[in-house]
Parts: sequence; structure tokens; C-alpha cells
Amino acid sequence: MTVRKQSVSFTESAFAFARQLVEEGEYANVSAAVSGELARAKAIRDRERLLLGAEVERRLRLPADQWMPVGALDEVTRSARVHLRKLAESKDRALRG
Repeated sequence: MTVRKQSVSFTESAFAFARQLVEEGEYANVSAAVSGELARAKAIRDRERLLLGAEVERRLRLPADQWMPVGALDEVTRSARVHLRKLAESKDRALRG
């Protein structure tokens, strides 16, 4: 396994948690604790993505008569369109500013 040395900053509570994991014997040192917990977080996210993908696939295989209506498309996407408009306006102001 390749190791990359990197300097990082932590909040007091995050560093205290890493030290606690070391003191409890879960990891040999703070560096191992950070690496281990990042690997753990990645595994959790990967599993969640797989579960979501499997659920989407399962729902897509449902017969059309089992689909539940979600409303008019304009209603479903309204908040996303408002958010995107605000982002574009903010970007335009920053470019002019």
C-alpha cells in the first residue's frame, strides 16, 4: 500500500476523537486513526451507493401500474430550478463585481 504524507488541520473535537481512538487501542497512532476512519467512511458511502442503485433498479422493474404519481414535472423540479437560477445570478454578480 502506498502511503502519502500530508499535513492536515483538525478541529479540537476531531483531533480529540482521533486521540481517543488511539488511547482505546483501536489504532496505533493518530495517522492510522484518520486513515482508518476515512476508509470506514468510504466503505459506508460505497455501500449506500450500491443499495441506492439496487433500489432504483428494483423500482424501474416495477410494472407501470405500480408506479405512484409524483405530480406535475414543474412542481417536482421547481426548487431545483430556483436554486440553479440563484447560483447563476450569484456567478454573474461575482463576474461583474
